[in-house]
Amino acid sequence: MGAVAEPGQGITVEELALATRNRGMPLEGLHYEVTPVGMHYLLAHFDIPAIDPAAWRLRIDGDVARPSQLDLAAIRARPAHTLRVTLECAGNGRARLEPRPLSQPWLVEAIGTADWTGARLADVLSEAGVKSRAVEVVFTGADRGIQDDIEHDYQRSLPLADAMREEMLLAYEMNGRPLEPQHGFPLRLIVPGWYGMTSVKWLTRIEAVSQPFTGFQQAEAYRYQQAEDDAGEPVSRIRVRALMIPPGIPDFFTRRRFLAAGRVVLTGRAWCGSAPVARVEVGVGGRWAEARLGEPGGSWAWRGWSFEWDARPGEHTLACRATDAAGNAQPTSQPWNLQGMGNNLVQEIAVTVR
Repeated sequence: MGAVAEPGQGITVEELALATRNRGMPLEGLHYEVTPVGMHYLLAHFDIPAIDPAAWRLRIDGDVARPSQLDLAAIRARPAHTLRVTLECAGNGRARLEPRPLSQPWLVEAIGTADWTGARLADVLSEAGVKSRAVEVVFTGADRGIQDDIEHDYQRSLPLADAMREEMLLAYEMNGRPLEPQHGFPLRLIVPGWYGMTSVKWLTRIEAVSQPFTGFQQAEAYRYQQAEDDAGEPVSRIRVRALMIPPGIPDFFTRRRFLAAGRVVLTGRAWCGSAPVARVEVGVGGRWAEARLGEPGGSWAWRGWSFEWDARPGEHTLACRATDAAGNAQPTSQPWNLQGMGNNLVQEIAVTVR
């Protein structure tokens, strides 16, 4: 992990290949309180598995009293719970860093909010009888590949206390219909409040373990590092962020915005994985003013906001920044880390008012 682009180096062929496999949500998708499935951001580390649902089984084992294998019908037979959850990729904003970490070149669109339906993870773990010596729960997906010369299944873990939280879901539906293959069919984990890498897709195994998990995607990837020899801190909860729907109409190539002079209502959404959003401000040419917050969309979903702007002819830079209830605000100067994680730099939009 940790390769960075040379000064002035453009997007590489490898980054372009990743960008064509994965996708961000177009920012006009912020219009929707619940993101349509086809607009929700997508990241698949390796190949999207082709899974036969009739043959698929979820293995639950490790430090449990009652190991089991469950088919999809057995998961669906449990009480169903639906949560509206905003998911964001931990690498969102990576392409804006300088120097640029070489990986999926996200701008700010790696985001989406969906209604996820499934069984509570805590109920399944309780039925399995997790033993007292267990400290973590490891989740294994069906996707397998090589990263940094290490061949592995995609795996992540959660501390047992977090895994037992009531909002953790084993989801089989997204927006009221079965998961699409690219979103984890037939079953995926949903971990509200955490960056998306934790919500393991294409689940095949849940294992309770008595020692902290040290697999690649836990111990090497998804770390806040400043250098290769820095062990760094693990990436976990989503940092506070606001995004604005670009106003007006775009230039095809530059995406610069054009709109007519007059009263313009700027809108967007804000979210945070560790504390509620407390305020959103809008900046016009570096001068900040308070936006109006909409009603909360739920404990784990983004929140709408709006701001009335008297758009006068000329060139303008619009920005928005959110602050959470703990006092954490988005930075206005560029933070940096080696893997390009958790970059919640304030969004800026260039606008021409005619």
